[in-house]
Amino acid sequence: MPIYAYKCVSCGFAQDEMQKISDALLTVCPSCGKADYAKQVTAAGFALKGTGWYATDFKDGGSKPVAAKPEAPSPACGTGACPACN
Repeated sequence: MPIYAYKCVSCGFAQDEMQKISDALLTVCPSCGKADYAKQVTAAGFALKGTGWYATDFKDGGSKPVAAKPEAPSPACGTGACPACN
């Protein structure tokens, strides 16, 4: 769905709105209520939804994190001085 930038001429309120291409233009400002809300000319923006997109599935390069190896017990284990045992 395309994302459009809108700005109110009266109060200066600006916000991005996600709309279908077939939706009517917004004209009433959500901040002040006046009919001076106008679409700005900007670069096209859109949101990718679902799985299979770079941002959701392939951004990490496909590598899985390696599980940490368990550490050997401290020589102090069982003596009461081990921080892990206390």
